[in-house]
Amino acid sequence: MAMTATERPLLLDGEWVETGEWIEVRSPYDGALVGRVAKGGAPEVRRAIDAAERAMLEPLPAHKRAEILVKVAAALGRRADEAAHLISGEAGKPLKAARVEVARAMSTYTMAAVQARTLAGQMVPMDASQAGEGKLAFTMRVPIGVVGAISPFNFPLNLVAHKIAPALAAGCAVVLKPATQTPLSAFLLGELETEAGLPPGWLNVLVGPSAEIGDVLVEDERVKLITFTGSGAVGWKLRERAPRKRVNLELGNATPVIVEADADIDVAATKLAANAFSFAGQSCISVQRIYVQRSVYDDFKTRFLPRIEALKVGDPSDEETDVGPLISTAERDRVIAWIQQARDGGATILTGGTLDGELLRPTVVERPASDAHLACDEAFGPVCTLQPYDTLDEALALANGTRYGLQAGIFTSSLASATKAAGCLEFGGITVNEAPTFRADQMPYGGVKASGNTREGPAWAVREMTEERLVVVQL
Repeated sequence: MAMTATERPLLLDGEWVETGEWIEVRSPYDGALVGRVAKGGAPEVRRAIDAAERAMLEPLPAHKRAEILVKVAAALGRRADEAAHLISGEAGKPLKAARVEVARAMSTYTMAAVQARTLAGQMVPMDASQAGEGKLAFTMRVPIGVVGAISPFNFPLNLVAHKIAPALAAGCAVVLKPATQTPLSAFLLGELETEAGLPPGWLNVLVGPSAEIGDVLVEDERVKLITFTGSGAVGWKLRERAPRKRVNLELGNATPVIVEADADIDVAATKLAANAFSFAGQSCISVQRIYVQRSVYDDFKTRFLPRIEALKVGDPSDEETDVGPLISTAERDRVIAWIQQARDGGATILTGGTLDGELLRPTVVERPASDAHLACDEAFGPVCTLQPYDTLDEALALANGTRYGLQAGIFTSSLASATKAAGCLEFGGITVNEAPTFRADQMPYGGVKASGNTREGPAWAVREMTEERLVVVQL
């Protein structure tokens, strides 16, 4: 079947399948048509699960899985410019950020290939007890089964890679539903997987009504694991509805950062200015709540605000653009309403809060009320808050004053303060003298509380996608 990069039928059982209905993919920046994808539904999901189940009847050996993953990484390298423009077009992500995402996806596949080659169980010391004398025992890691994967719009290539690559490394076939707003990057990965030699059925990619597709993934007992990245309301509902499945959730955050008086203030201001507004703040670990010790608060502001005002807002296809559009006008208007709510509650807008054409300028809100959306909910937009504090204990309490717990950060030159923060901050990851927006794809990544219940990163995700099986041999 003839295809273009911007017209994608569904990928089902190794075939590109048209359904007669199409979903248009439009640029968040100017509404231009970027492409279209075939619209699937419950029948197509069932067909995908059928294909995935059949595929796993003939397991791929570890070396073959690793070779395929390495080939996909190499193919992404060859088509990096195409992939970056595709991400930029469908997500409105500035092109220089999209190029970073492509490089990270290559790393994700490479790391997953390492896991495919090294995945193993462990020996059990049976003669440690009298009952175990004369026996040999070990564990094996076996694939959990068919994986249902649901990915979000904000990293349409790399977060898809974080679903597919570990699953294939673990020996699991995948049924993938990418975000309807940004599906084209996922279909590109499907194309590259097929070209790399992945047999039919091992990866199936389809787009359609979220509820309809989600219902099948939840209800079909052949799907043994659902891996979901997205909103907390949807994620926790999935988990409630599938108590007998393994449901891995990577959800939101209202990311806090503490800046102590002994920190390098210039470094803190530079890193936080960049990481509060990358991709218009549409990352679950985008810097949102900044707490600065009172004695250096004014100094921090004088360094921080000019760096924000220097960010270039505009066309994401421009190589110089730092901040582009939000994913939709509705999301932009929601963030504007949250800014206005904070202002009505007594907060001060230090910079931004206005539109540059149709784009929301990077915004800093000073001292919002504790019950303002910006102070306790996930903004997911180009806005952060700034507030002084007196003691580290006060700052830790403010940082923990949220239902979320994904990542947090502290800037300090004191090992004692850094250690205390690491022990007291109720988050899955803590960065010291680095913005908590930092993520390397080999590290364990995930949250606690309302932020999720799993760890991603190939080495951790592969183990989530396998079961440990004990083997005992009588000698």
